[in-house]
Amino acid sequence: MSAPRQKFSKLEKYWMLNDVGNSAFILLTATLLPIYFNYLAELGNLTSVQYLSYWGYAISAVTILVAICGPVMGAIADTNGYKNKLFCASTLLGAISCALLGFTANWIVFLCVFMISKFGVSMSMIFYDAMLNDITDIKNMDVVSTNGFAWGYIGSCIPFCVGLVLVLGGDKVGLSIETSMMITFIIIAIWWVAMALPLVKNYKQINHVEATDKIIQKSFGRLANTFKEIKKEKHIFMFLLSFFFYIDGVYTIIDMATAYGEALGLNSNGLLLALLVTQIIAFPASIGFSILSKKMPTEMLIKIGIIGYTGIACFAYFMNSQLHFWILAICVGLFQGGIQGMSRAYFAKIIPADKAGEYFGIFDICGKGASFFGTALVSVISQLTGNINIGVGAIGIFFVIGFILFSKTANLVNERT
Repeated sequence: MSAPRQKFSKLEKYWMLNDVGNSAFILLTATLLPIYFNYLAELGNLTSVQYLSYWGYAISAVTILVAICGPVMGAIADTNGYKNKLFCASTLLGAISCALLGFTANWIVFLCVFMISKFGVSMSMIFYDAMLNDITDIKNMDVVSTNGFAWGYIGSCIPFCVGLVLVLGGDKVGLSIETSMMITFIIIAIWWVAMALPLVKNYKQINHVEATDKIIQKSFGRLANTFKEIKKEKHIFMFLLSFFFYIDGVYTIIDMATAYGEALGLNSNGLLLALLVTQIIAFPASIGFSILSKKMPTEMLIKIGIIGYTGIACFAYFMNSQLHFWILAICVGLFQGGIQGMSRAYFAKIIPADKAGEYFGIFDICGKGASFFGTALVSVISQLTGNINIGVGAIGIFFVIGFILFSKTANLVNERT
């Protein structure tokens, strides 16, 4: 007999719907934003190496800020009634600044507003990920988490395609690139907020600590205790360490892919279409990982994802044509959702549910925060060598280290069960 079709609760669906919303901005960051920034950078007489480096430095600066704020805000979010409020506030911060991107023409101002928006989406993801323990049970976490990424990939294509039509065909109806991008930024912002509203209205914080006076001060105290606990819980510590390395490479590739292609002088339209294909392929591939999670251990699926990305990094070193970029985009689509969704669910299973905010704040340091090293590495090596391929290819070392450490993590977790 075939396995029964997975049914999701309304709350699980609302949670996954938010992935559809924030993924639109994430897709924008990986595609149109670097291309438009390149356009503004050329107006400001920046070289291709300067363009790639400044873009990388901006992303790195945001990740440092998130790494500092994430654990503290995550600890505050664990207080009864705060998680949803903080999620809503950070989502609005990201969406409003996204809309404002269309009203900036100077490359420096644009980069600053982009950093605010990226900070908003990164913080909202901490609270969003921490909701996973409240909206589903442990046996469904793999499936719900990977489906969130899957529907986020395919759903985000809707506003992206509208923006793509405006940017590529706007001149035929008298729209300048600036006007087309302004409309696109506004559409993405509205879409983002609209997709988050059902979750905001229906989410109830189940796992929490009770509210008391001096919430911020006591949150720092709880966070300090959490760091002490992580040192004792070797399986959690080892997972975070391994995740730090392998997801660093994943996020660096996501953040830098279009900027890398632009710096190589590849056709912008071709880059956009290739990354659209990435989203389309990522949908069934992520669903495939969720199906496999019912038949294979989560540890094995994460290892498959790391191996896949190691090959992608090695291939990127030799990339010098539009065809190579298309191959790269397809390969990323095969593993992107699986490795992210499985990692999120795996972590949610091994942490205390009532401290999900604190732990996911730390998780974010080792995730998006860790990409500081990847983007900085690409930027610095590219500038020092004058060769962009060497900078991007160097990411492969993160996956190798991550695989070795995760293998040790899996052994520790299995010993406890």
